[in-house]
Amino acid sequence: MTPEQIELVQRSFAKVVPIAAKAAQIFYGRLFEIAPELKPMFKSNMDDQGRMLMSMLASVVAGLNDLATILPTAESLALRHRDYGVVPEQYETVGEALLWTLEQGIGEDFTTDVRDAWVEAYGALSGAMINAAENAALPVAAE
Repeated sequence: MTPEQIELVQRSFAKVVPIAAKAAQIFYGRLFEIAPELKPMFKSNMDDQGRMLMSMLASVVAGLNDLATILPTAESLALRHRDYGVVPEQYETVGEALLWTLEQGIGEDFTTDVRDAWVEAYGALSGAMINAAENAALPVAAE
């Protein structure tokens, strides 16, 4: 990501923070609308789930200037997601719901440049998470 893209993601996310609870509701509403088969994966209270989502997004957005600091947490999250049954293809669906949510929450400030920056950020993060989950599933070679 370029420094400009990082700044766009961080500035746009700052506009979401005041409506974090509503943004989480919008996100999960959209996710379950476009992928209803995912709803059974969420067994906890959805308000709690929303708080965890927004907290994780806040951490990731804050750490975009130094991806090495956030990748271990993202990779750990990926392993938990894999254990819940998440498959790589579902990351694209989550990304679609995230972008839609940001567009709803930010409105006209969700410009093409902001969208492109979020696509880049989510692509980097989801790619690292998918790789972590897939690599952890590989058998260890005997020496």
